[in-house]
Amino acid sequence: MEDEGTRGVRGTSADRVPGPAVPPPPSGPPRQPWPGQPAPGRPPAGEPGGPRPAPGEPPATPGAPWGVQPSAWTSPPPPPGPPPARPASPPPPVEQPSAGAPALDAWLRTPRPPQAPGVWRFGFTPRPAEQGEEVSDRSLLVGAVITLLSALLLWSLWRNGYLPYRLVPLKLFTPGEWWNPGTSGGPRTIEGSDALTVYEALLFGLLAYGCGRIGNFSELFRRHVVSRGQPFLALAAAVAAGLTQLLVWKETLPVVRPVLVLVAAVAGGEIYQSQTVVNVIYALIAAAVLYPFALLGRWRDLLAARKGAVTPAPADTASASSTVTSADQWPELRAAGWTDAADALTAEVRTGRMNDVDVARLRHAWTQATRSPDRLAPLAEAVLRTGGAAALHPSGDRDLPRRTARHDVLTGQVRIGRCADDPHNPYARRSTGIALDPTLLGTSLLAVGPPGSGKSARLVRPVVEALGLRALAGQAAVLAVGGAGAPVGPDEAFDVVVRVGNPASAHDLDLYGGTTDPDEAAAVLAEGLVGDVGSLDSRRAATVLAQLLGPYRTAHGHFPSVPELRELLDGTPAALTALRAALETAGHQAMLRELEARTRQAGGPGDPAPALADRVALLDRPAFAGFFATGPDARPFALRSLGQYPLRVRVDLPERGHAEASRLLTRLLLAQFTAITAARTDTTLFVGLVLDDATHAVTAETVRGIRRLRSVNAGAVLTLRTVDDVPEALHTPLLGAVGCTAAFSGITTWDGKRFAEAWGKEWVETREVAQHTVFADQPFTRALHALRKLVTGKAVTTDAVTVRQVERERWSASELAYAVPAGHAVIRLTTVEGEHAPPLLVELGG
Repeated sequence: MEDEGTRGVRGTSADRVPGPAVPPPPSGPPRQPWPGQPAPGRPPAGEPGGPRPAPGEPPATPGAPWGVQPSAWTSPPPPPGPPPARPASPPPPVEQPSAGAPALDAWLRTPRPPQAPGVWRFGFTPRPAEQGEEVSDRSLLVGAVITLLSALLLWSLWRNGYLPYRLVPLKLFTPGEWWNPGTSGGPRTIEGSDALTVYEALLFGLLAYGCGRIGNFSELFRRHVVSRGQPFLALAAAVAAGLTQLLVWKETLPVVRPVLVLVAAVAGGEIYQSQTVVNVIYALIAAAVLYPFALLGRWRDLLAARKGAVTPAPADTASASSTVTSADQWPELRAAGWTDAADALTAEVRTGRMNDVDVARLRHAWTQATRSPDRLAPLAEAVLRTGGAAALHPSGDRDLPRRTARHDVLTGQVRIGRCADDPHNPYARRSTGIALDPTLLGTSLLAVGPPGSGKSARLVRPVVEALGLRALAGQAAVLAVGGAGAPVGPDEAFDVVVRVGNPASAHDLDLYGGTTDPDEAAAVLAEGLVGDVGSLDSRRAATVLAQLLGPYRTAHGHFPSVPELRELLDGTPAALTALRAALETAGHQAMLRELEARTRQAGGPGDPAPALADRVALLDRPAFAGFFATGPDARPFALRSLGQYPLRVRVDLPERGHAEASRLLTRLLLAQFTAITAARTDTTLFVGLVLDDATHAVTAETVRGIRRLRSVNAGAVLTLRTVDDVPEALHTPLLGAVGCTAAFSGITTWDGKRFAEAWGKEWVETREVAQHTVFADQPFTRALHALRKLVTGKAVTTDAVTVRQVERERWSASELAYAVPAGHAVIRLTTVEGEHAPPLLVELGG
């Protein structure tokens, strides 16, 4: 891989970043390094720091600058000689690290329906509708028994003629000569007897239906029979079917005679002269009685499962019906006419030579190439030549070394947990997965929790992984900042690793962010140096720095190093005299006036130069000697390159030995990030900053910068141990600037109060129930109350219900401090479009 002049140098600038050169214009396929060249941004083997070039010497093997969009990257043409072999196996499979992950083609076809903010969309299935409170098993069983006994009593009274006027409805619709005189007179003719038989059968059916509804036998059957599954369900249905058949043929249940009467009335009595017809009728009756029990017992499903009777559709038919629009067939390439390229990628998917990152990268590359039609042909040719390795990330990586969370690279989501089954959460969101994506991170995220609450392992690490995967797909850039040893990922997962104060670091850090404008550099540097000093105006500090940086850069062609900047801020006569002499020699009168103004203002009341010098002194330590060097022989990593290339950058800060210097650098990186992303003209690349510890890093200016990130396709993730790590005047502005907030278990009530105020209140319906025991005076009423108490197990009471609408906090400070279990967090999410979700109790890692 071409090193673009970075090899042997600890660092890179905005014009030179680790990685190969971008391909030339579409006249020919772009060139990329072949295996065997050194990795980008890392020194050759055996040379920890790499040799530095001599001052003024051009870097070895310079490459063309990255000048086009990453989506235009395609694989190189084969070099002279035998073509290199394609890698035998791709990076790890989809959906790591979960075992039993689906195949890539099945993963591609899995539906991802649009959902509310934060819902894990991969294979989402909505939760069943909410049901009311269930009746207890005891009440259900007692109610069913009482209903059954009451129905039997009522039927016995009917059959024995103890119910008056029982035949009146039947006599109203039948001829009078069929019946004996009187309201209780029985049938006189055979026709009357047949009508009574059918009438009794209809009444019995209505009685059985009413008994089943009142006794809730369906719920009883579902709970105690269906819930046990097969084969118990089929066996219970078979036993019930046998008992019912016995009662039917014993004529205990009025089924056979009414059917025979109806058949005779329709077809005539002569039909029964044929024994065959009689047998057929009996068989139909038996089948009709058996059919409902076969449905209840699901006998067909049981037999199919036992015999393997489910016959799969022919392979040709199944593929023909599913591949026309399926995602694993690359319909976007086929629609554009590149059928050969689509077939090549389909074969890569089916044979397992691609992974989810390859799919996301190629889809993004194709989408970007469609905006410039002259890029389509080189990309399609690269796909035909290298398959899933086309449009490869300049690092050559096709996946991260290891994943600790579940990712869906197509949607950019990373699953961080699931909603707890808690009354605070809406019913539809309970037990659903919670995921973060760029549409949420674009509003920035603030996480607050004590050490050990899981902020780094369960939030920061998954977010960094997700942004790293999107960077490999050419869709994002990520900067992860934390202390040395912070769990944000191994070195192999990043393109650039800056270890501040470590002599073995392959990269330095540019204090000026890679800019050449003294005023811009002064504003950002002042914010990083003294932005946390409330009594000092950062604008005056920026003016002081600009009065020194501008003349120095004009005289020397670069900004001063840390020792030189400290001398200028201290007003050392030798340093100021040398700078003045260099300006006079070159004839830079404007810069001489700037320097003279700084000399006149030095030592005056309210001069911020001493405070700036004290802060710069934190970086002018032996541990950082040469690390922040400037000049032609020092090319530190410039943060400005993040806004142009899909880089994965990690900065390790020396928190243990130099805590104040680490906070200063964190504040400086945050200020540089907000300034650089806001100045971008091309915002197609999502840029994310992840601060593992933002203690004393937030200032008034960076809060305003965070508020502007969502409009430039960028976002920041900040973690704090407590909100008090931010100046009190910034508590409300910070909580209002970020769209996503997370309160981890273990926060104090003071922090909980701030979150409760930020999340606001909601209208809820409250019900106040006052129960009063009912005392009966009549014996019959006492008996009914005793029977009800036997069924329900409770005394008979009357309820006085008061329903009101009241406004309450979604989560109170006490609930956030004491009701959030360990390993949980309350998270409020907002998208860049303004769609939001209420604060949800999330089981992290669930």
